Amino acid sequence: MSISRLLSRLNQSFSQFIRANSWLITLLVVLGLIFQFAILAGKTQQPVTIRTLISANEAQTLQPLVNKFNQQHPDIKFEIVEAPSDSNQVEDLYTSSFLLGNSPFDVVYMDIVWTPKFAAAGWLRDISARLSKTEAETYLKGDIAGGMYQDKLYRLPFRSDAGMLYYRRDLLEKTGYAPPETFTELLEISQDLQQQGLAEWGYVWQGKQYEGLAAMFVEILQGNGAFWVNPDTLEVGLDQPRAIAAVEFLRSAIISNVSPSGVTNYGEEETRLLFQNGKAAFLRNWPYVYSLAAESAIAGKFNIKPMVHAIGQTSGATQGGWGFGIATSSKHPDAAWQVMEFLSSEASQREFILDSGFVPSRIALFSDPEIVAKYDYYPQLLEVIESSALRPPIPQYAPVSDILQRYLSAAISGKMTPEKAMKKAAKETRNLLKG
Repeated sequence: MSISRLLSRLNQSFSQFIRANSWLITLLVVLGLIFQFAILAGKTQQPVTIRTLISANEAQTLQPLVNKFNQQHPDIKFEIVEAPSDSNQVEDLYTSSFLLGNSPFDVVYMDIVWTPKFAAAGWLRDISARLSKTEAETYLKGDIAGGMYQDKLYRLPFRSDAGMLYYRRDLLEKTGYAPPETFTELLEISQDLQQQGLAEWGYVWQGKQYEGLAAMFVEILQGNGAFWVNPDTLEVGLDQPRAIAAVEFLRSAIISNVSPSGVTNYGEEETRLLFQNGKAAFLRNWPYVYSLAAESAIAGKFNIKPMVHAIGQTSGATQGGWGFGIATSSKHPDAAWQVMEFLSSEASQREFILDSGFVPSRIALFSDPEIVAKYDYYPQLLEVIESSALRPPIPQYAPVSDILQRYLSAAISGKMTPEKAMKKAAKETRNLLKG
């Protein structure tokens, strides 16, 4: 057979195949076009943008992690919008954006006390199903509890915080005292050190009328076996005998000159400086003080422990800290979760803690060799922070805190008796919660 006849017959066979299988040819062409369009769309599709609002100082510390996330996730662009350093202003900005609708923020970076308010308002997505029980157990229990509202999780912990007692180890060793365990011991040791001329002041704490006063008082309440507001029943305990005794302890510290009268105007920094400059034997404050005092005149002369308590009661460490939630208004909740998972991971927290000196929310990092090499007190800090106490996780927390601050300030400054102040605070709080 000649080549021309062979080619002719092959051409006829191919034409017959085309006619018989036209549907298949059409399908292949369509699939090819779809494949080409998919490739083109993949090349031209813009990454999803995820935004959050964070105070300027912390935003700068977080920026290396933001850059790392964006490099590892080309399909997501994570951006931080910088806010004022005042946390109250940050809360107001978030609140305004949610009230106005169509908030630009997908990830909500929030103080632990904002969680119930934001969740109750419907501004946060329930993330309970996104965090397994096994993974939740790698975080501090207090941090997980602080992210819950009505048995659902709305906040993934990032950095933790808790109140504690700092004490001058050198002064106690010189006078033969063990660190105090009870309120009575704290006052007695303080007075003795003052009488011997070893300390100008015994005990300093945050007495100014602001949120720090309420945070400090939670520890004194728990140490007396008292409570502020039961979040399940909304029962108020401020006018109960043990709560009144908590106020009386603070007032007695001032009357006995264990604490300076000016303590009613002191915040964290004023008390830190008194202790750091060798003016006080005991200090109630947060973990950030440790690294600062370790570079001061009292370096190597102090230590930390859980807060003192009444006989037969337990210590309390007011739980603080910050974490991430997903805004209900976010159009990209899955991408927002990827951002949160990355930032709260052990590797990211390690990098952030080493750079900032904040407290991790993951238990393993308190004994991490790299972190302990830089902050050798972290294993001891874990013992303190595990005795955490929450401020009432209720949506009305802000106005409830304002009430307590006003009357507690009146009591410790001597404008009202502790009993009268707490009865008025309890009554006003009950009326607010009923309303």
